[in-house]
Amino acid sequence: MADPVLYGLAMHGKPALPADYKNFPYVNANVKKGGSISYGVVGTFDSLNPFVIKGMRTSARGIWDPDFGNLFYETLMTRSAAEPYTLYGLLAESVQMDDARTYIQFNLNPKAHWQDGEPVTPQDVIFSFKLLQEKGRPPFNHRLDGVDKIEQVGDHSVRITFNSKADRETPMLLAFATPILPKHAIDPATFDQPTLKIPIGSGPYKIKSIDPGQRIVYQRDPNYWGKDLPSKIGFDNYDTISVTYFLQENTLFEAFKKGDIDVYPDGSATHWARSYDFPAVNSGDVVRETFNPQLPTGMFGFVFNTRRPIFADVRVREALTLAFDFEWVNRTLFGNMFKRIESYWQNSSLGAYGHAADDRELQILGAAKDRLSPEILAGTYMLPISDGSGADRNVLRQAVGLLGQAGYTINDGRMVDAHGVPLTFEVMTQNEGQEKMALAYQRTLRLIGIGMSIRTVDDAQYQARSNSFDYDMIVKSFPSSLAPGVEQFYRWGSVSRNLPGSFNYAGVADPDIDRILKSMVDSVSQEDYQDSVRALDRLLVAGHYVVPLYYNSEQWVAHWKHIARPDQTPMHGYQLPTWWDANAQK
Repeated sequence: MADPVLYGLAMHGKPALPADYKNFPYVNANVKKGGSISYGVVGTFDSLNPFVIKGMRTSARGIWDPDFGNLFYETLMTRSAAEPYTLYGLLAESVQMDDARTYIQFNLNPKAHWQDGEPVTPQDVIFSFKLLQEKGRPPFNHRLDGVDKIEQVGDHSVRITFNSKADRETPMLLAFATPILPKHAIDPATFDQPTLKIPIGSGPYKIKSIDPGQRIVYQRDPNYWGKDLPSKIGFDNYDTISVTYFLQENTLFEAFKKGDIDVYPDGSATHWARSYDFPAVNSGDVVRETFNPQLPTGMFGFVFNTRRPIFADVRVREALTLAFDFEWVNRTLFGNMFKRIESYWQNSSLGAYGHAADDRELQILGAAKDRLSPEILAGTYMLPISDGSGADRNVLRQAVGLLGQAGYTINDGRMVDAHGVPLTFEVMTQNEGQEKMALAYQRTLRLIGIGMSIRTVDDAQYQARSNSFDYDMIVKSFPSSLAPGVEQFYRWGSVSRNLPGSFNYAGVADPDIDRILKSMVDSVSQEDYQDSVRALDRLLVAGHYVVPLYYNSEQWVAHWKHIARPDQTPMHGYQLPTWWDANAQK
């Protein structure tokens, strides 16, 4: 008997919405489309292909961009921001899959077509997966690692059979995290080259114009095939979307103040608190809004490159972590607006902080539990709280003690190893805010004889060196969701340690972490899944791969008042693709 036809797909459990749902709950289903919006970003671009290494991080925003919505290319299914990890139909109107997830069949919507009028076909789907496997950047080039066979079924369906490398998330990633490309409009021989040739997509917007490195403008396609899908109602509300590039954040903000940019997501506590005393705010023409998503904190901090010998010893990493005086930085730079990160999934049921390891988790950890301190297993481990002076003797004494265990001593005011080689390293920063934190860190480390230099580089160099792991220490953010999955392999798995372009900035290669990652993605029950993520969290905290900085449970956005939004904010936070131009309602 054939497996049932499914309208949605959940990682655990079942979709929250019924089969006859009309729209996602966090949109304005009756919005009148029209008008325009202007976004601003810092950086530049030299390619319209975001799927290859050579164009990575320098491709134009919006082509493949969850922040603004995937305006141009689409996936087989789309994700609901109101559920932890649930997908609904897009290019595929339905799927079929057995309980064991040994295969998935995508049944394409026969109405789906490319912007040149050609239909989206099973051949396009097969072509996309294979082309990205051969020439795509991580993680696209590994999407088929767990696939045994991919074949066309009938006129509108693609069936994918999995092998032993697949896990329960594999069909989800194929469904919503892999772009479908037009076979008839792409030359595979040149696909891996950056290009500014305007491509063909199936999405709601066409590219109207480009000014390389400066600006890209999208025009809503009146013939967009999916505008009446339940998963697209309330989205794609502007006639025109422009993305303008700026060399510096200050220049971008000045453009926002003048009204050249419509929306300004603000990630700086001091900037949010001090920079909005200008006429448009005082008159009410610019609106400031605070959102409270139901998301874990994620991790943000100084990342050790453990590929460097000086950071190979966990005791050195722990000592340098202890030496960062968060209380001084928080008070001096941020007016005590932030809290310290203690966990990669803090403020959620997935985090180890505040949750003791139960019997199920201890079984998942296995022998790895013997590596963990009693405090980490109990969920009570915290970074030390300093006196806020920037020179807390008690904390620095602990750091020096750990460095002593690792073979370091202070000689003539310098921290040196057994051969007299000073402990020195460079931190690479990207902007003024990161540089200020690094300067504070440098000041404290100097007190115990450690030499830390700071190099602030432009966006292009920062990304190039990040991709090739060419740094001692770097400042990075690792956002966390309520449904961590295979992307964690590309952050912490041995498979990605030496994979250029991966997000394993710390160079982690730990068999226990690899095993826990496998347990996480193989989990069938929510209980097993939760305990696997907590186990991973404990091992990452114990490994001291990152000097944790701070988190903010709020999202801050300023926008001109003609940009409106739905009343409901989903668990994943505000959703810019559901906002609209209120002037178009008049």
